[in-house]
Amino acid sequence: MTHLFQTACLLGLAFLTSLPLRATDTETLSPDQSIRVTLSCPADGPTGFSVNYQDKEVFRHINLGLQTDRRAWEKGLTLRSAFEATLHTDDYTLLSGKRLHCTNRANERTFRLENADGQVLSVILRVYDDGVAFRYALDGEEGEHLTGERTAYDIPEGRPRWMPRHLVGNEDFFPLNTDGQPAGAWGYPSLCEPTDGVYALLTESGLNRSHCGSYLDNSLRSDNYRIRLVDRSLPLTNGWLSPWRIAIIGTAATVVESTLVTDVADPCRLDDTSWVEPGVASWIYWAHNHGSRDCALLKEYVDLAADMGWPYTLIDAEWDSMSNGGTIETVADYAHSKGVKPLLWYNSSTNWVSHGAPGPFYRLNDRNKREQEFAWLEKEGFKGVKIDFFPDDSLSVINYYIDLLEDAARHHLTVNFHGGILPKGWQRTYPHLLTQEAVYGAEWYNNNAVLTDRAACHNATLPFTRNVIGPMDYTPGTFSDSQHPHITTHAHELALPLLFESGMQHMPDRPSVYRELPETVRRLLSTLPTVWDDTRLLAGTPGDHVVIARRKGKVWYIAGINGKDTAATLKFSLQRLSLGGSCTVYLITDEADGRHFHIEPSTPVSPDNVLHTDCLPRGGFVLILTEGTDN
Repeated sequence: MTHLFQTACLLGLAFLTSLPLRATDTETLSPDQSIRVTLSCPADGPTGFSVNYQDKEVFRHINLGLQTDRRAWEKGLTLRSAFEATLHTDDYTLLSGKRLHCTNRANERTFRLENADGQVLSVILRVYDDGVAFRYALDGEEGEHLTGERTAYDIPEGRPRWMPRHLVGNEDFFPLNTDGQPAGAWGYPSLCEPTDGVYALLTESGLNRSHCGSYLDNSLRSDNYRIRLVDRSLPLTNGWLSPWRIAIIGTAATVVESTLVTDVADPCRLDDTSWVEPGVASWIYWAHNHGSRDCALLKEYVDLAADMGWPYTLIDAEWDSMSNGGTIETVADYAHSKGVKPLLWYNSSTNWVSHGAPGPFYRLNDRNKREQEFAWLEKEGFKGVKIDFFPDDSLSVINYYIDLLEDAARHHLTVNFHGGILPKGWQRTYPHLLTQEAVYGAEWYNNNAVLTDRAACHNATLPFTRNVIGPMDYTPGTFSDSQHPHITTHAHELALPLLFESGMQHMPDRPSVYRELPETVRRLLSTLPTVWDDTRLLAGTPGDHVVIARRKGKVWYIAGINGKDTAATLKFSLQRLSLGGSCTVYLITDEADGRHFHIEPSTPVSPDNVLHTDCLPRGGFVLILTEGTDN
């Protein structure tokens, strides 16, 4: 009886899929109906999605298709079937990020596309209230390899876009561009404003052991950004699924506040996460590039962490050639005696291993050596690793990342990937991955003079681009100078550890600098949260200015910066914070010289107040708001 029922269902499905498809069969709305995605399959052209937001065109065409060494789905595809949309919900908890409790919803459906040879490629589409995500599903044949992806996004010339170049290490600026020139390879995340006031941020998520990374390329047509795979040949398996292709869509606030990258990622794979503790760390490298070779100097940074109440200190490169008073074990023992948890740097030994590269080398590449090293770290009381200098995101490198994450978790070690991959949603799957670099950050004050003039605009762009997709190890908050000076103001720098989200926030300046800060500023940095209950964009335009509010309990930390070389007044409303009653605030801004803080005493404000804060050129502010009439 069951067999007959299943057969009848299959025959019914075959009959239904042979019927002509109505317009509604190819149109999918988000649950709130703000986003509409329509599939088109012209007989003589490329199959793709068009995307509208509140009836405004976002993408005229997103091309779809794959190519293998045996089969191809390109032009002239027919729609074999379209499954009815079903409501998909995401509801999960993160250990760090924009907010702890994340929820989202989407209408999901699957389209089955057929090429001229009758071969089927499935496209799984989710239309969320804050964007679009889709992935390919394919039953790979034995020995078959993926050789290319045909996904491409049309971005009309003349429309603003903020896109980094595709670089190993993903450390670049996001300059405003309107024509896609110079044409070539572009990285993620890429932000565009296809219609005035409507933004779309492109990236990928959900990479696993069967994937390589990708990037965008407009070499063939300047207004068409095609996905290129890092590997030119990728083994396929039965039931293969691609990474998610993501476009976060909506207002600037929608983009900045979105958790879509983790919403589509695999759930947490760790049975126990009680040992994962986000926090703040003192960090020696920014002020002393070779400081981790100096035992006595490292102890000063341990003392700094202890004095400031920061739980961690990071021991950086070249610790394996330490002198001046002891070894790595000496520093670890000293940190433990001060109640500070040490973190340790490693070279991934997959990219830069010669011509002056810092060590230690080849301690993590081999599984047996990695197990031995991680076991030693756990025994010595280290709480995390920073692993640096990776090549591009090939299949083998993606697997190396996952090996590192899974082996580190067994030894209760948090992870910071440096000089490598962008966030791909792994902070949900592997929540001990507390931060990643993949940003042109404060470390570059060591390398050249470029950041000096570009930092303010760059910093005001990052909350709309790089930091949208996951934690960012920018190492913010430098009040003195490294090898090259900074011309952002002190209040601008103080705002950055609040503007830039990172589960592990590394504080880069010298111990003497932090100790000489005003008591109010020092107290703020001593109690700096790295875990947030909520995040709201209150004002901003990429590269011009930004004001972000992050909540920890009943306290909102509001930070703003001016990205311009001229003075500005930043205006923002408190209404989006949904405050329950009267509040008190205290404000930290700049004195006229930009090198001293102006601190205003606590004052009451109304929940519906519109605030105006004057900022110097490249200036900023921090405003601490506490619900209730008393601090």
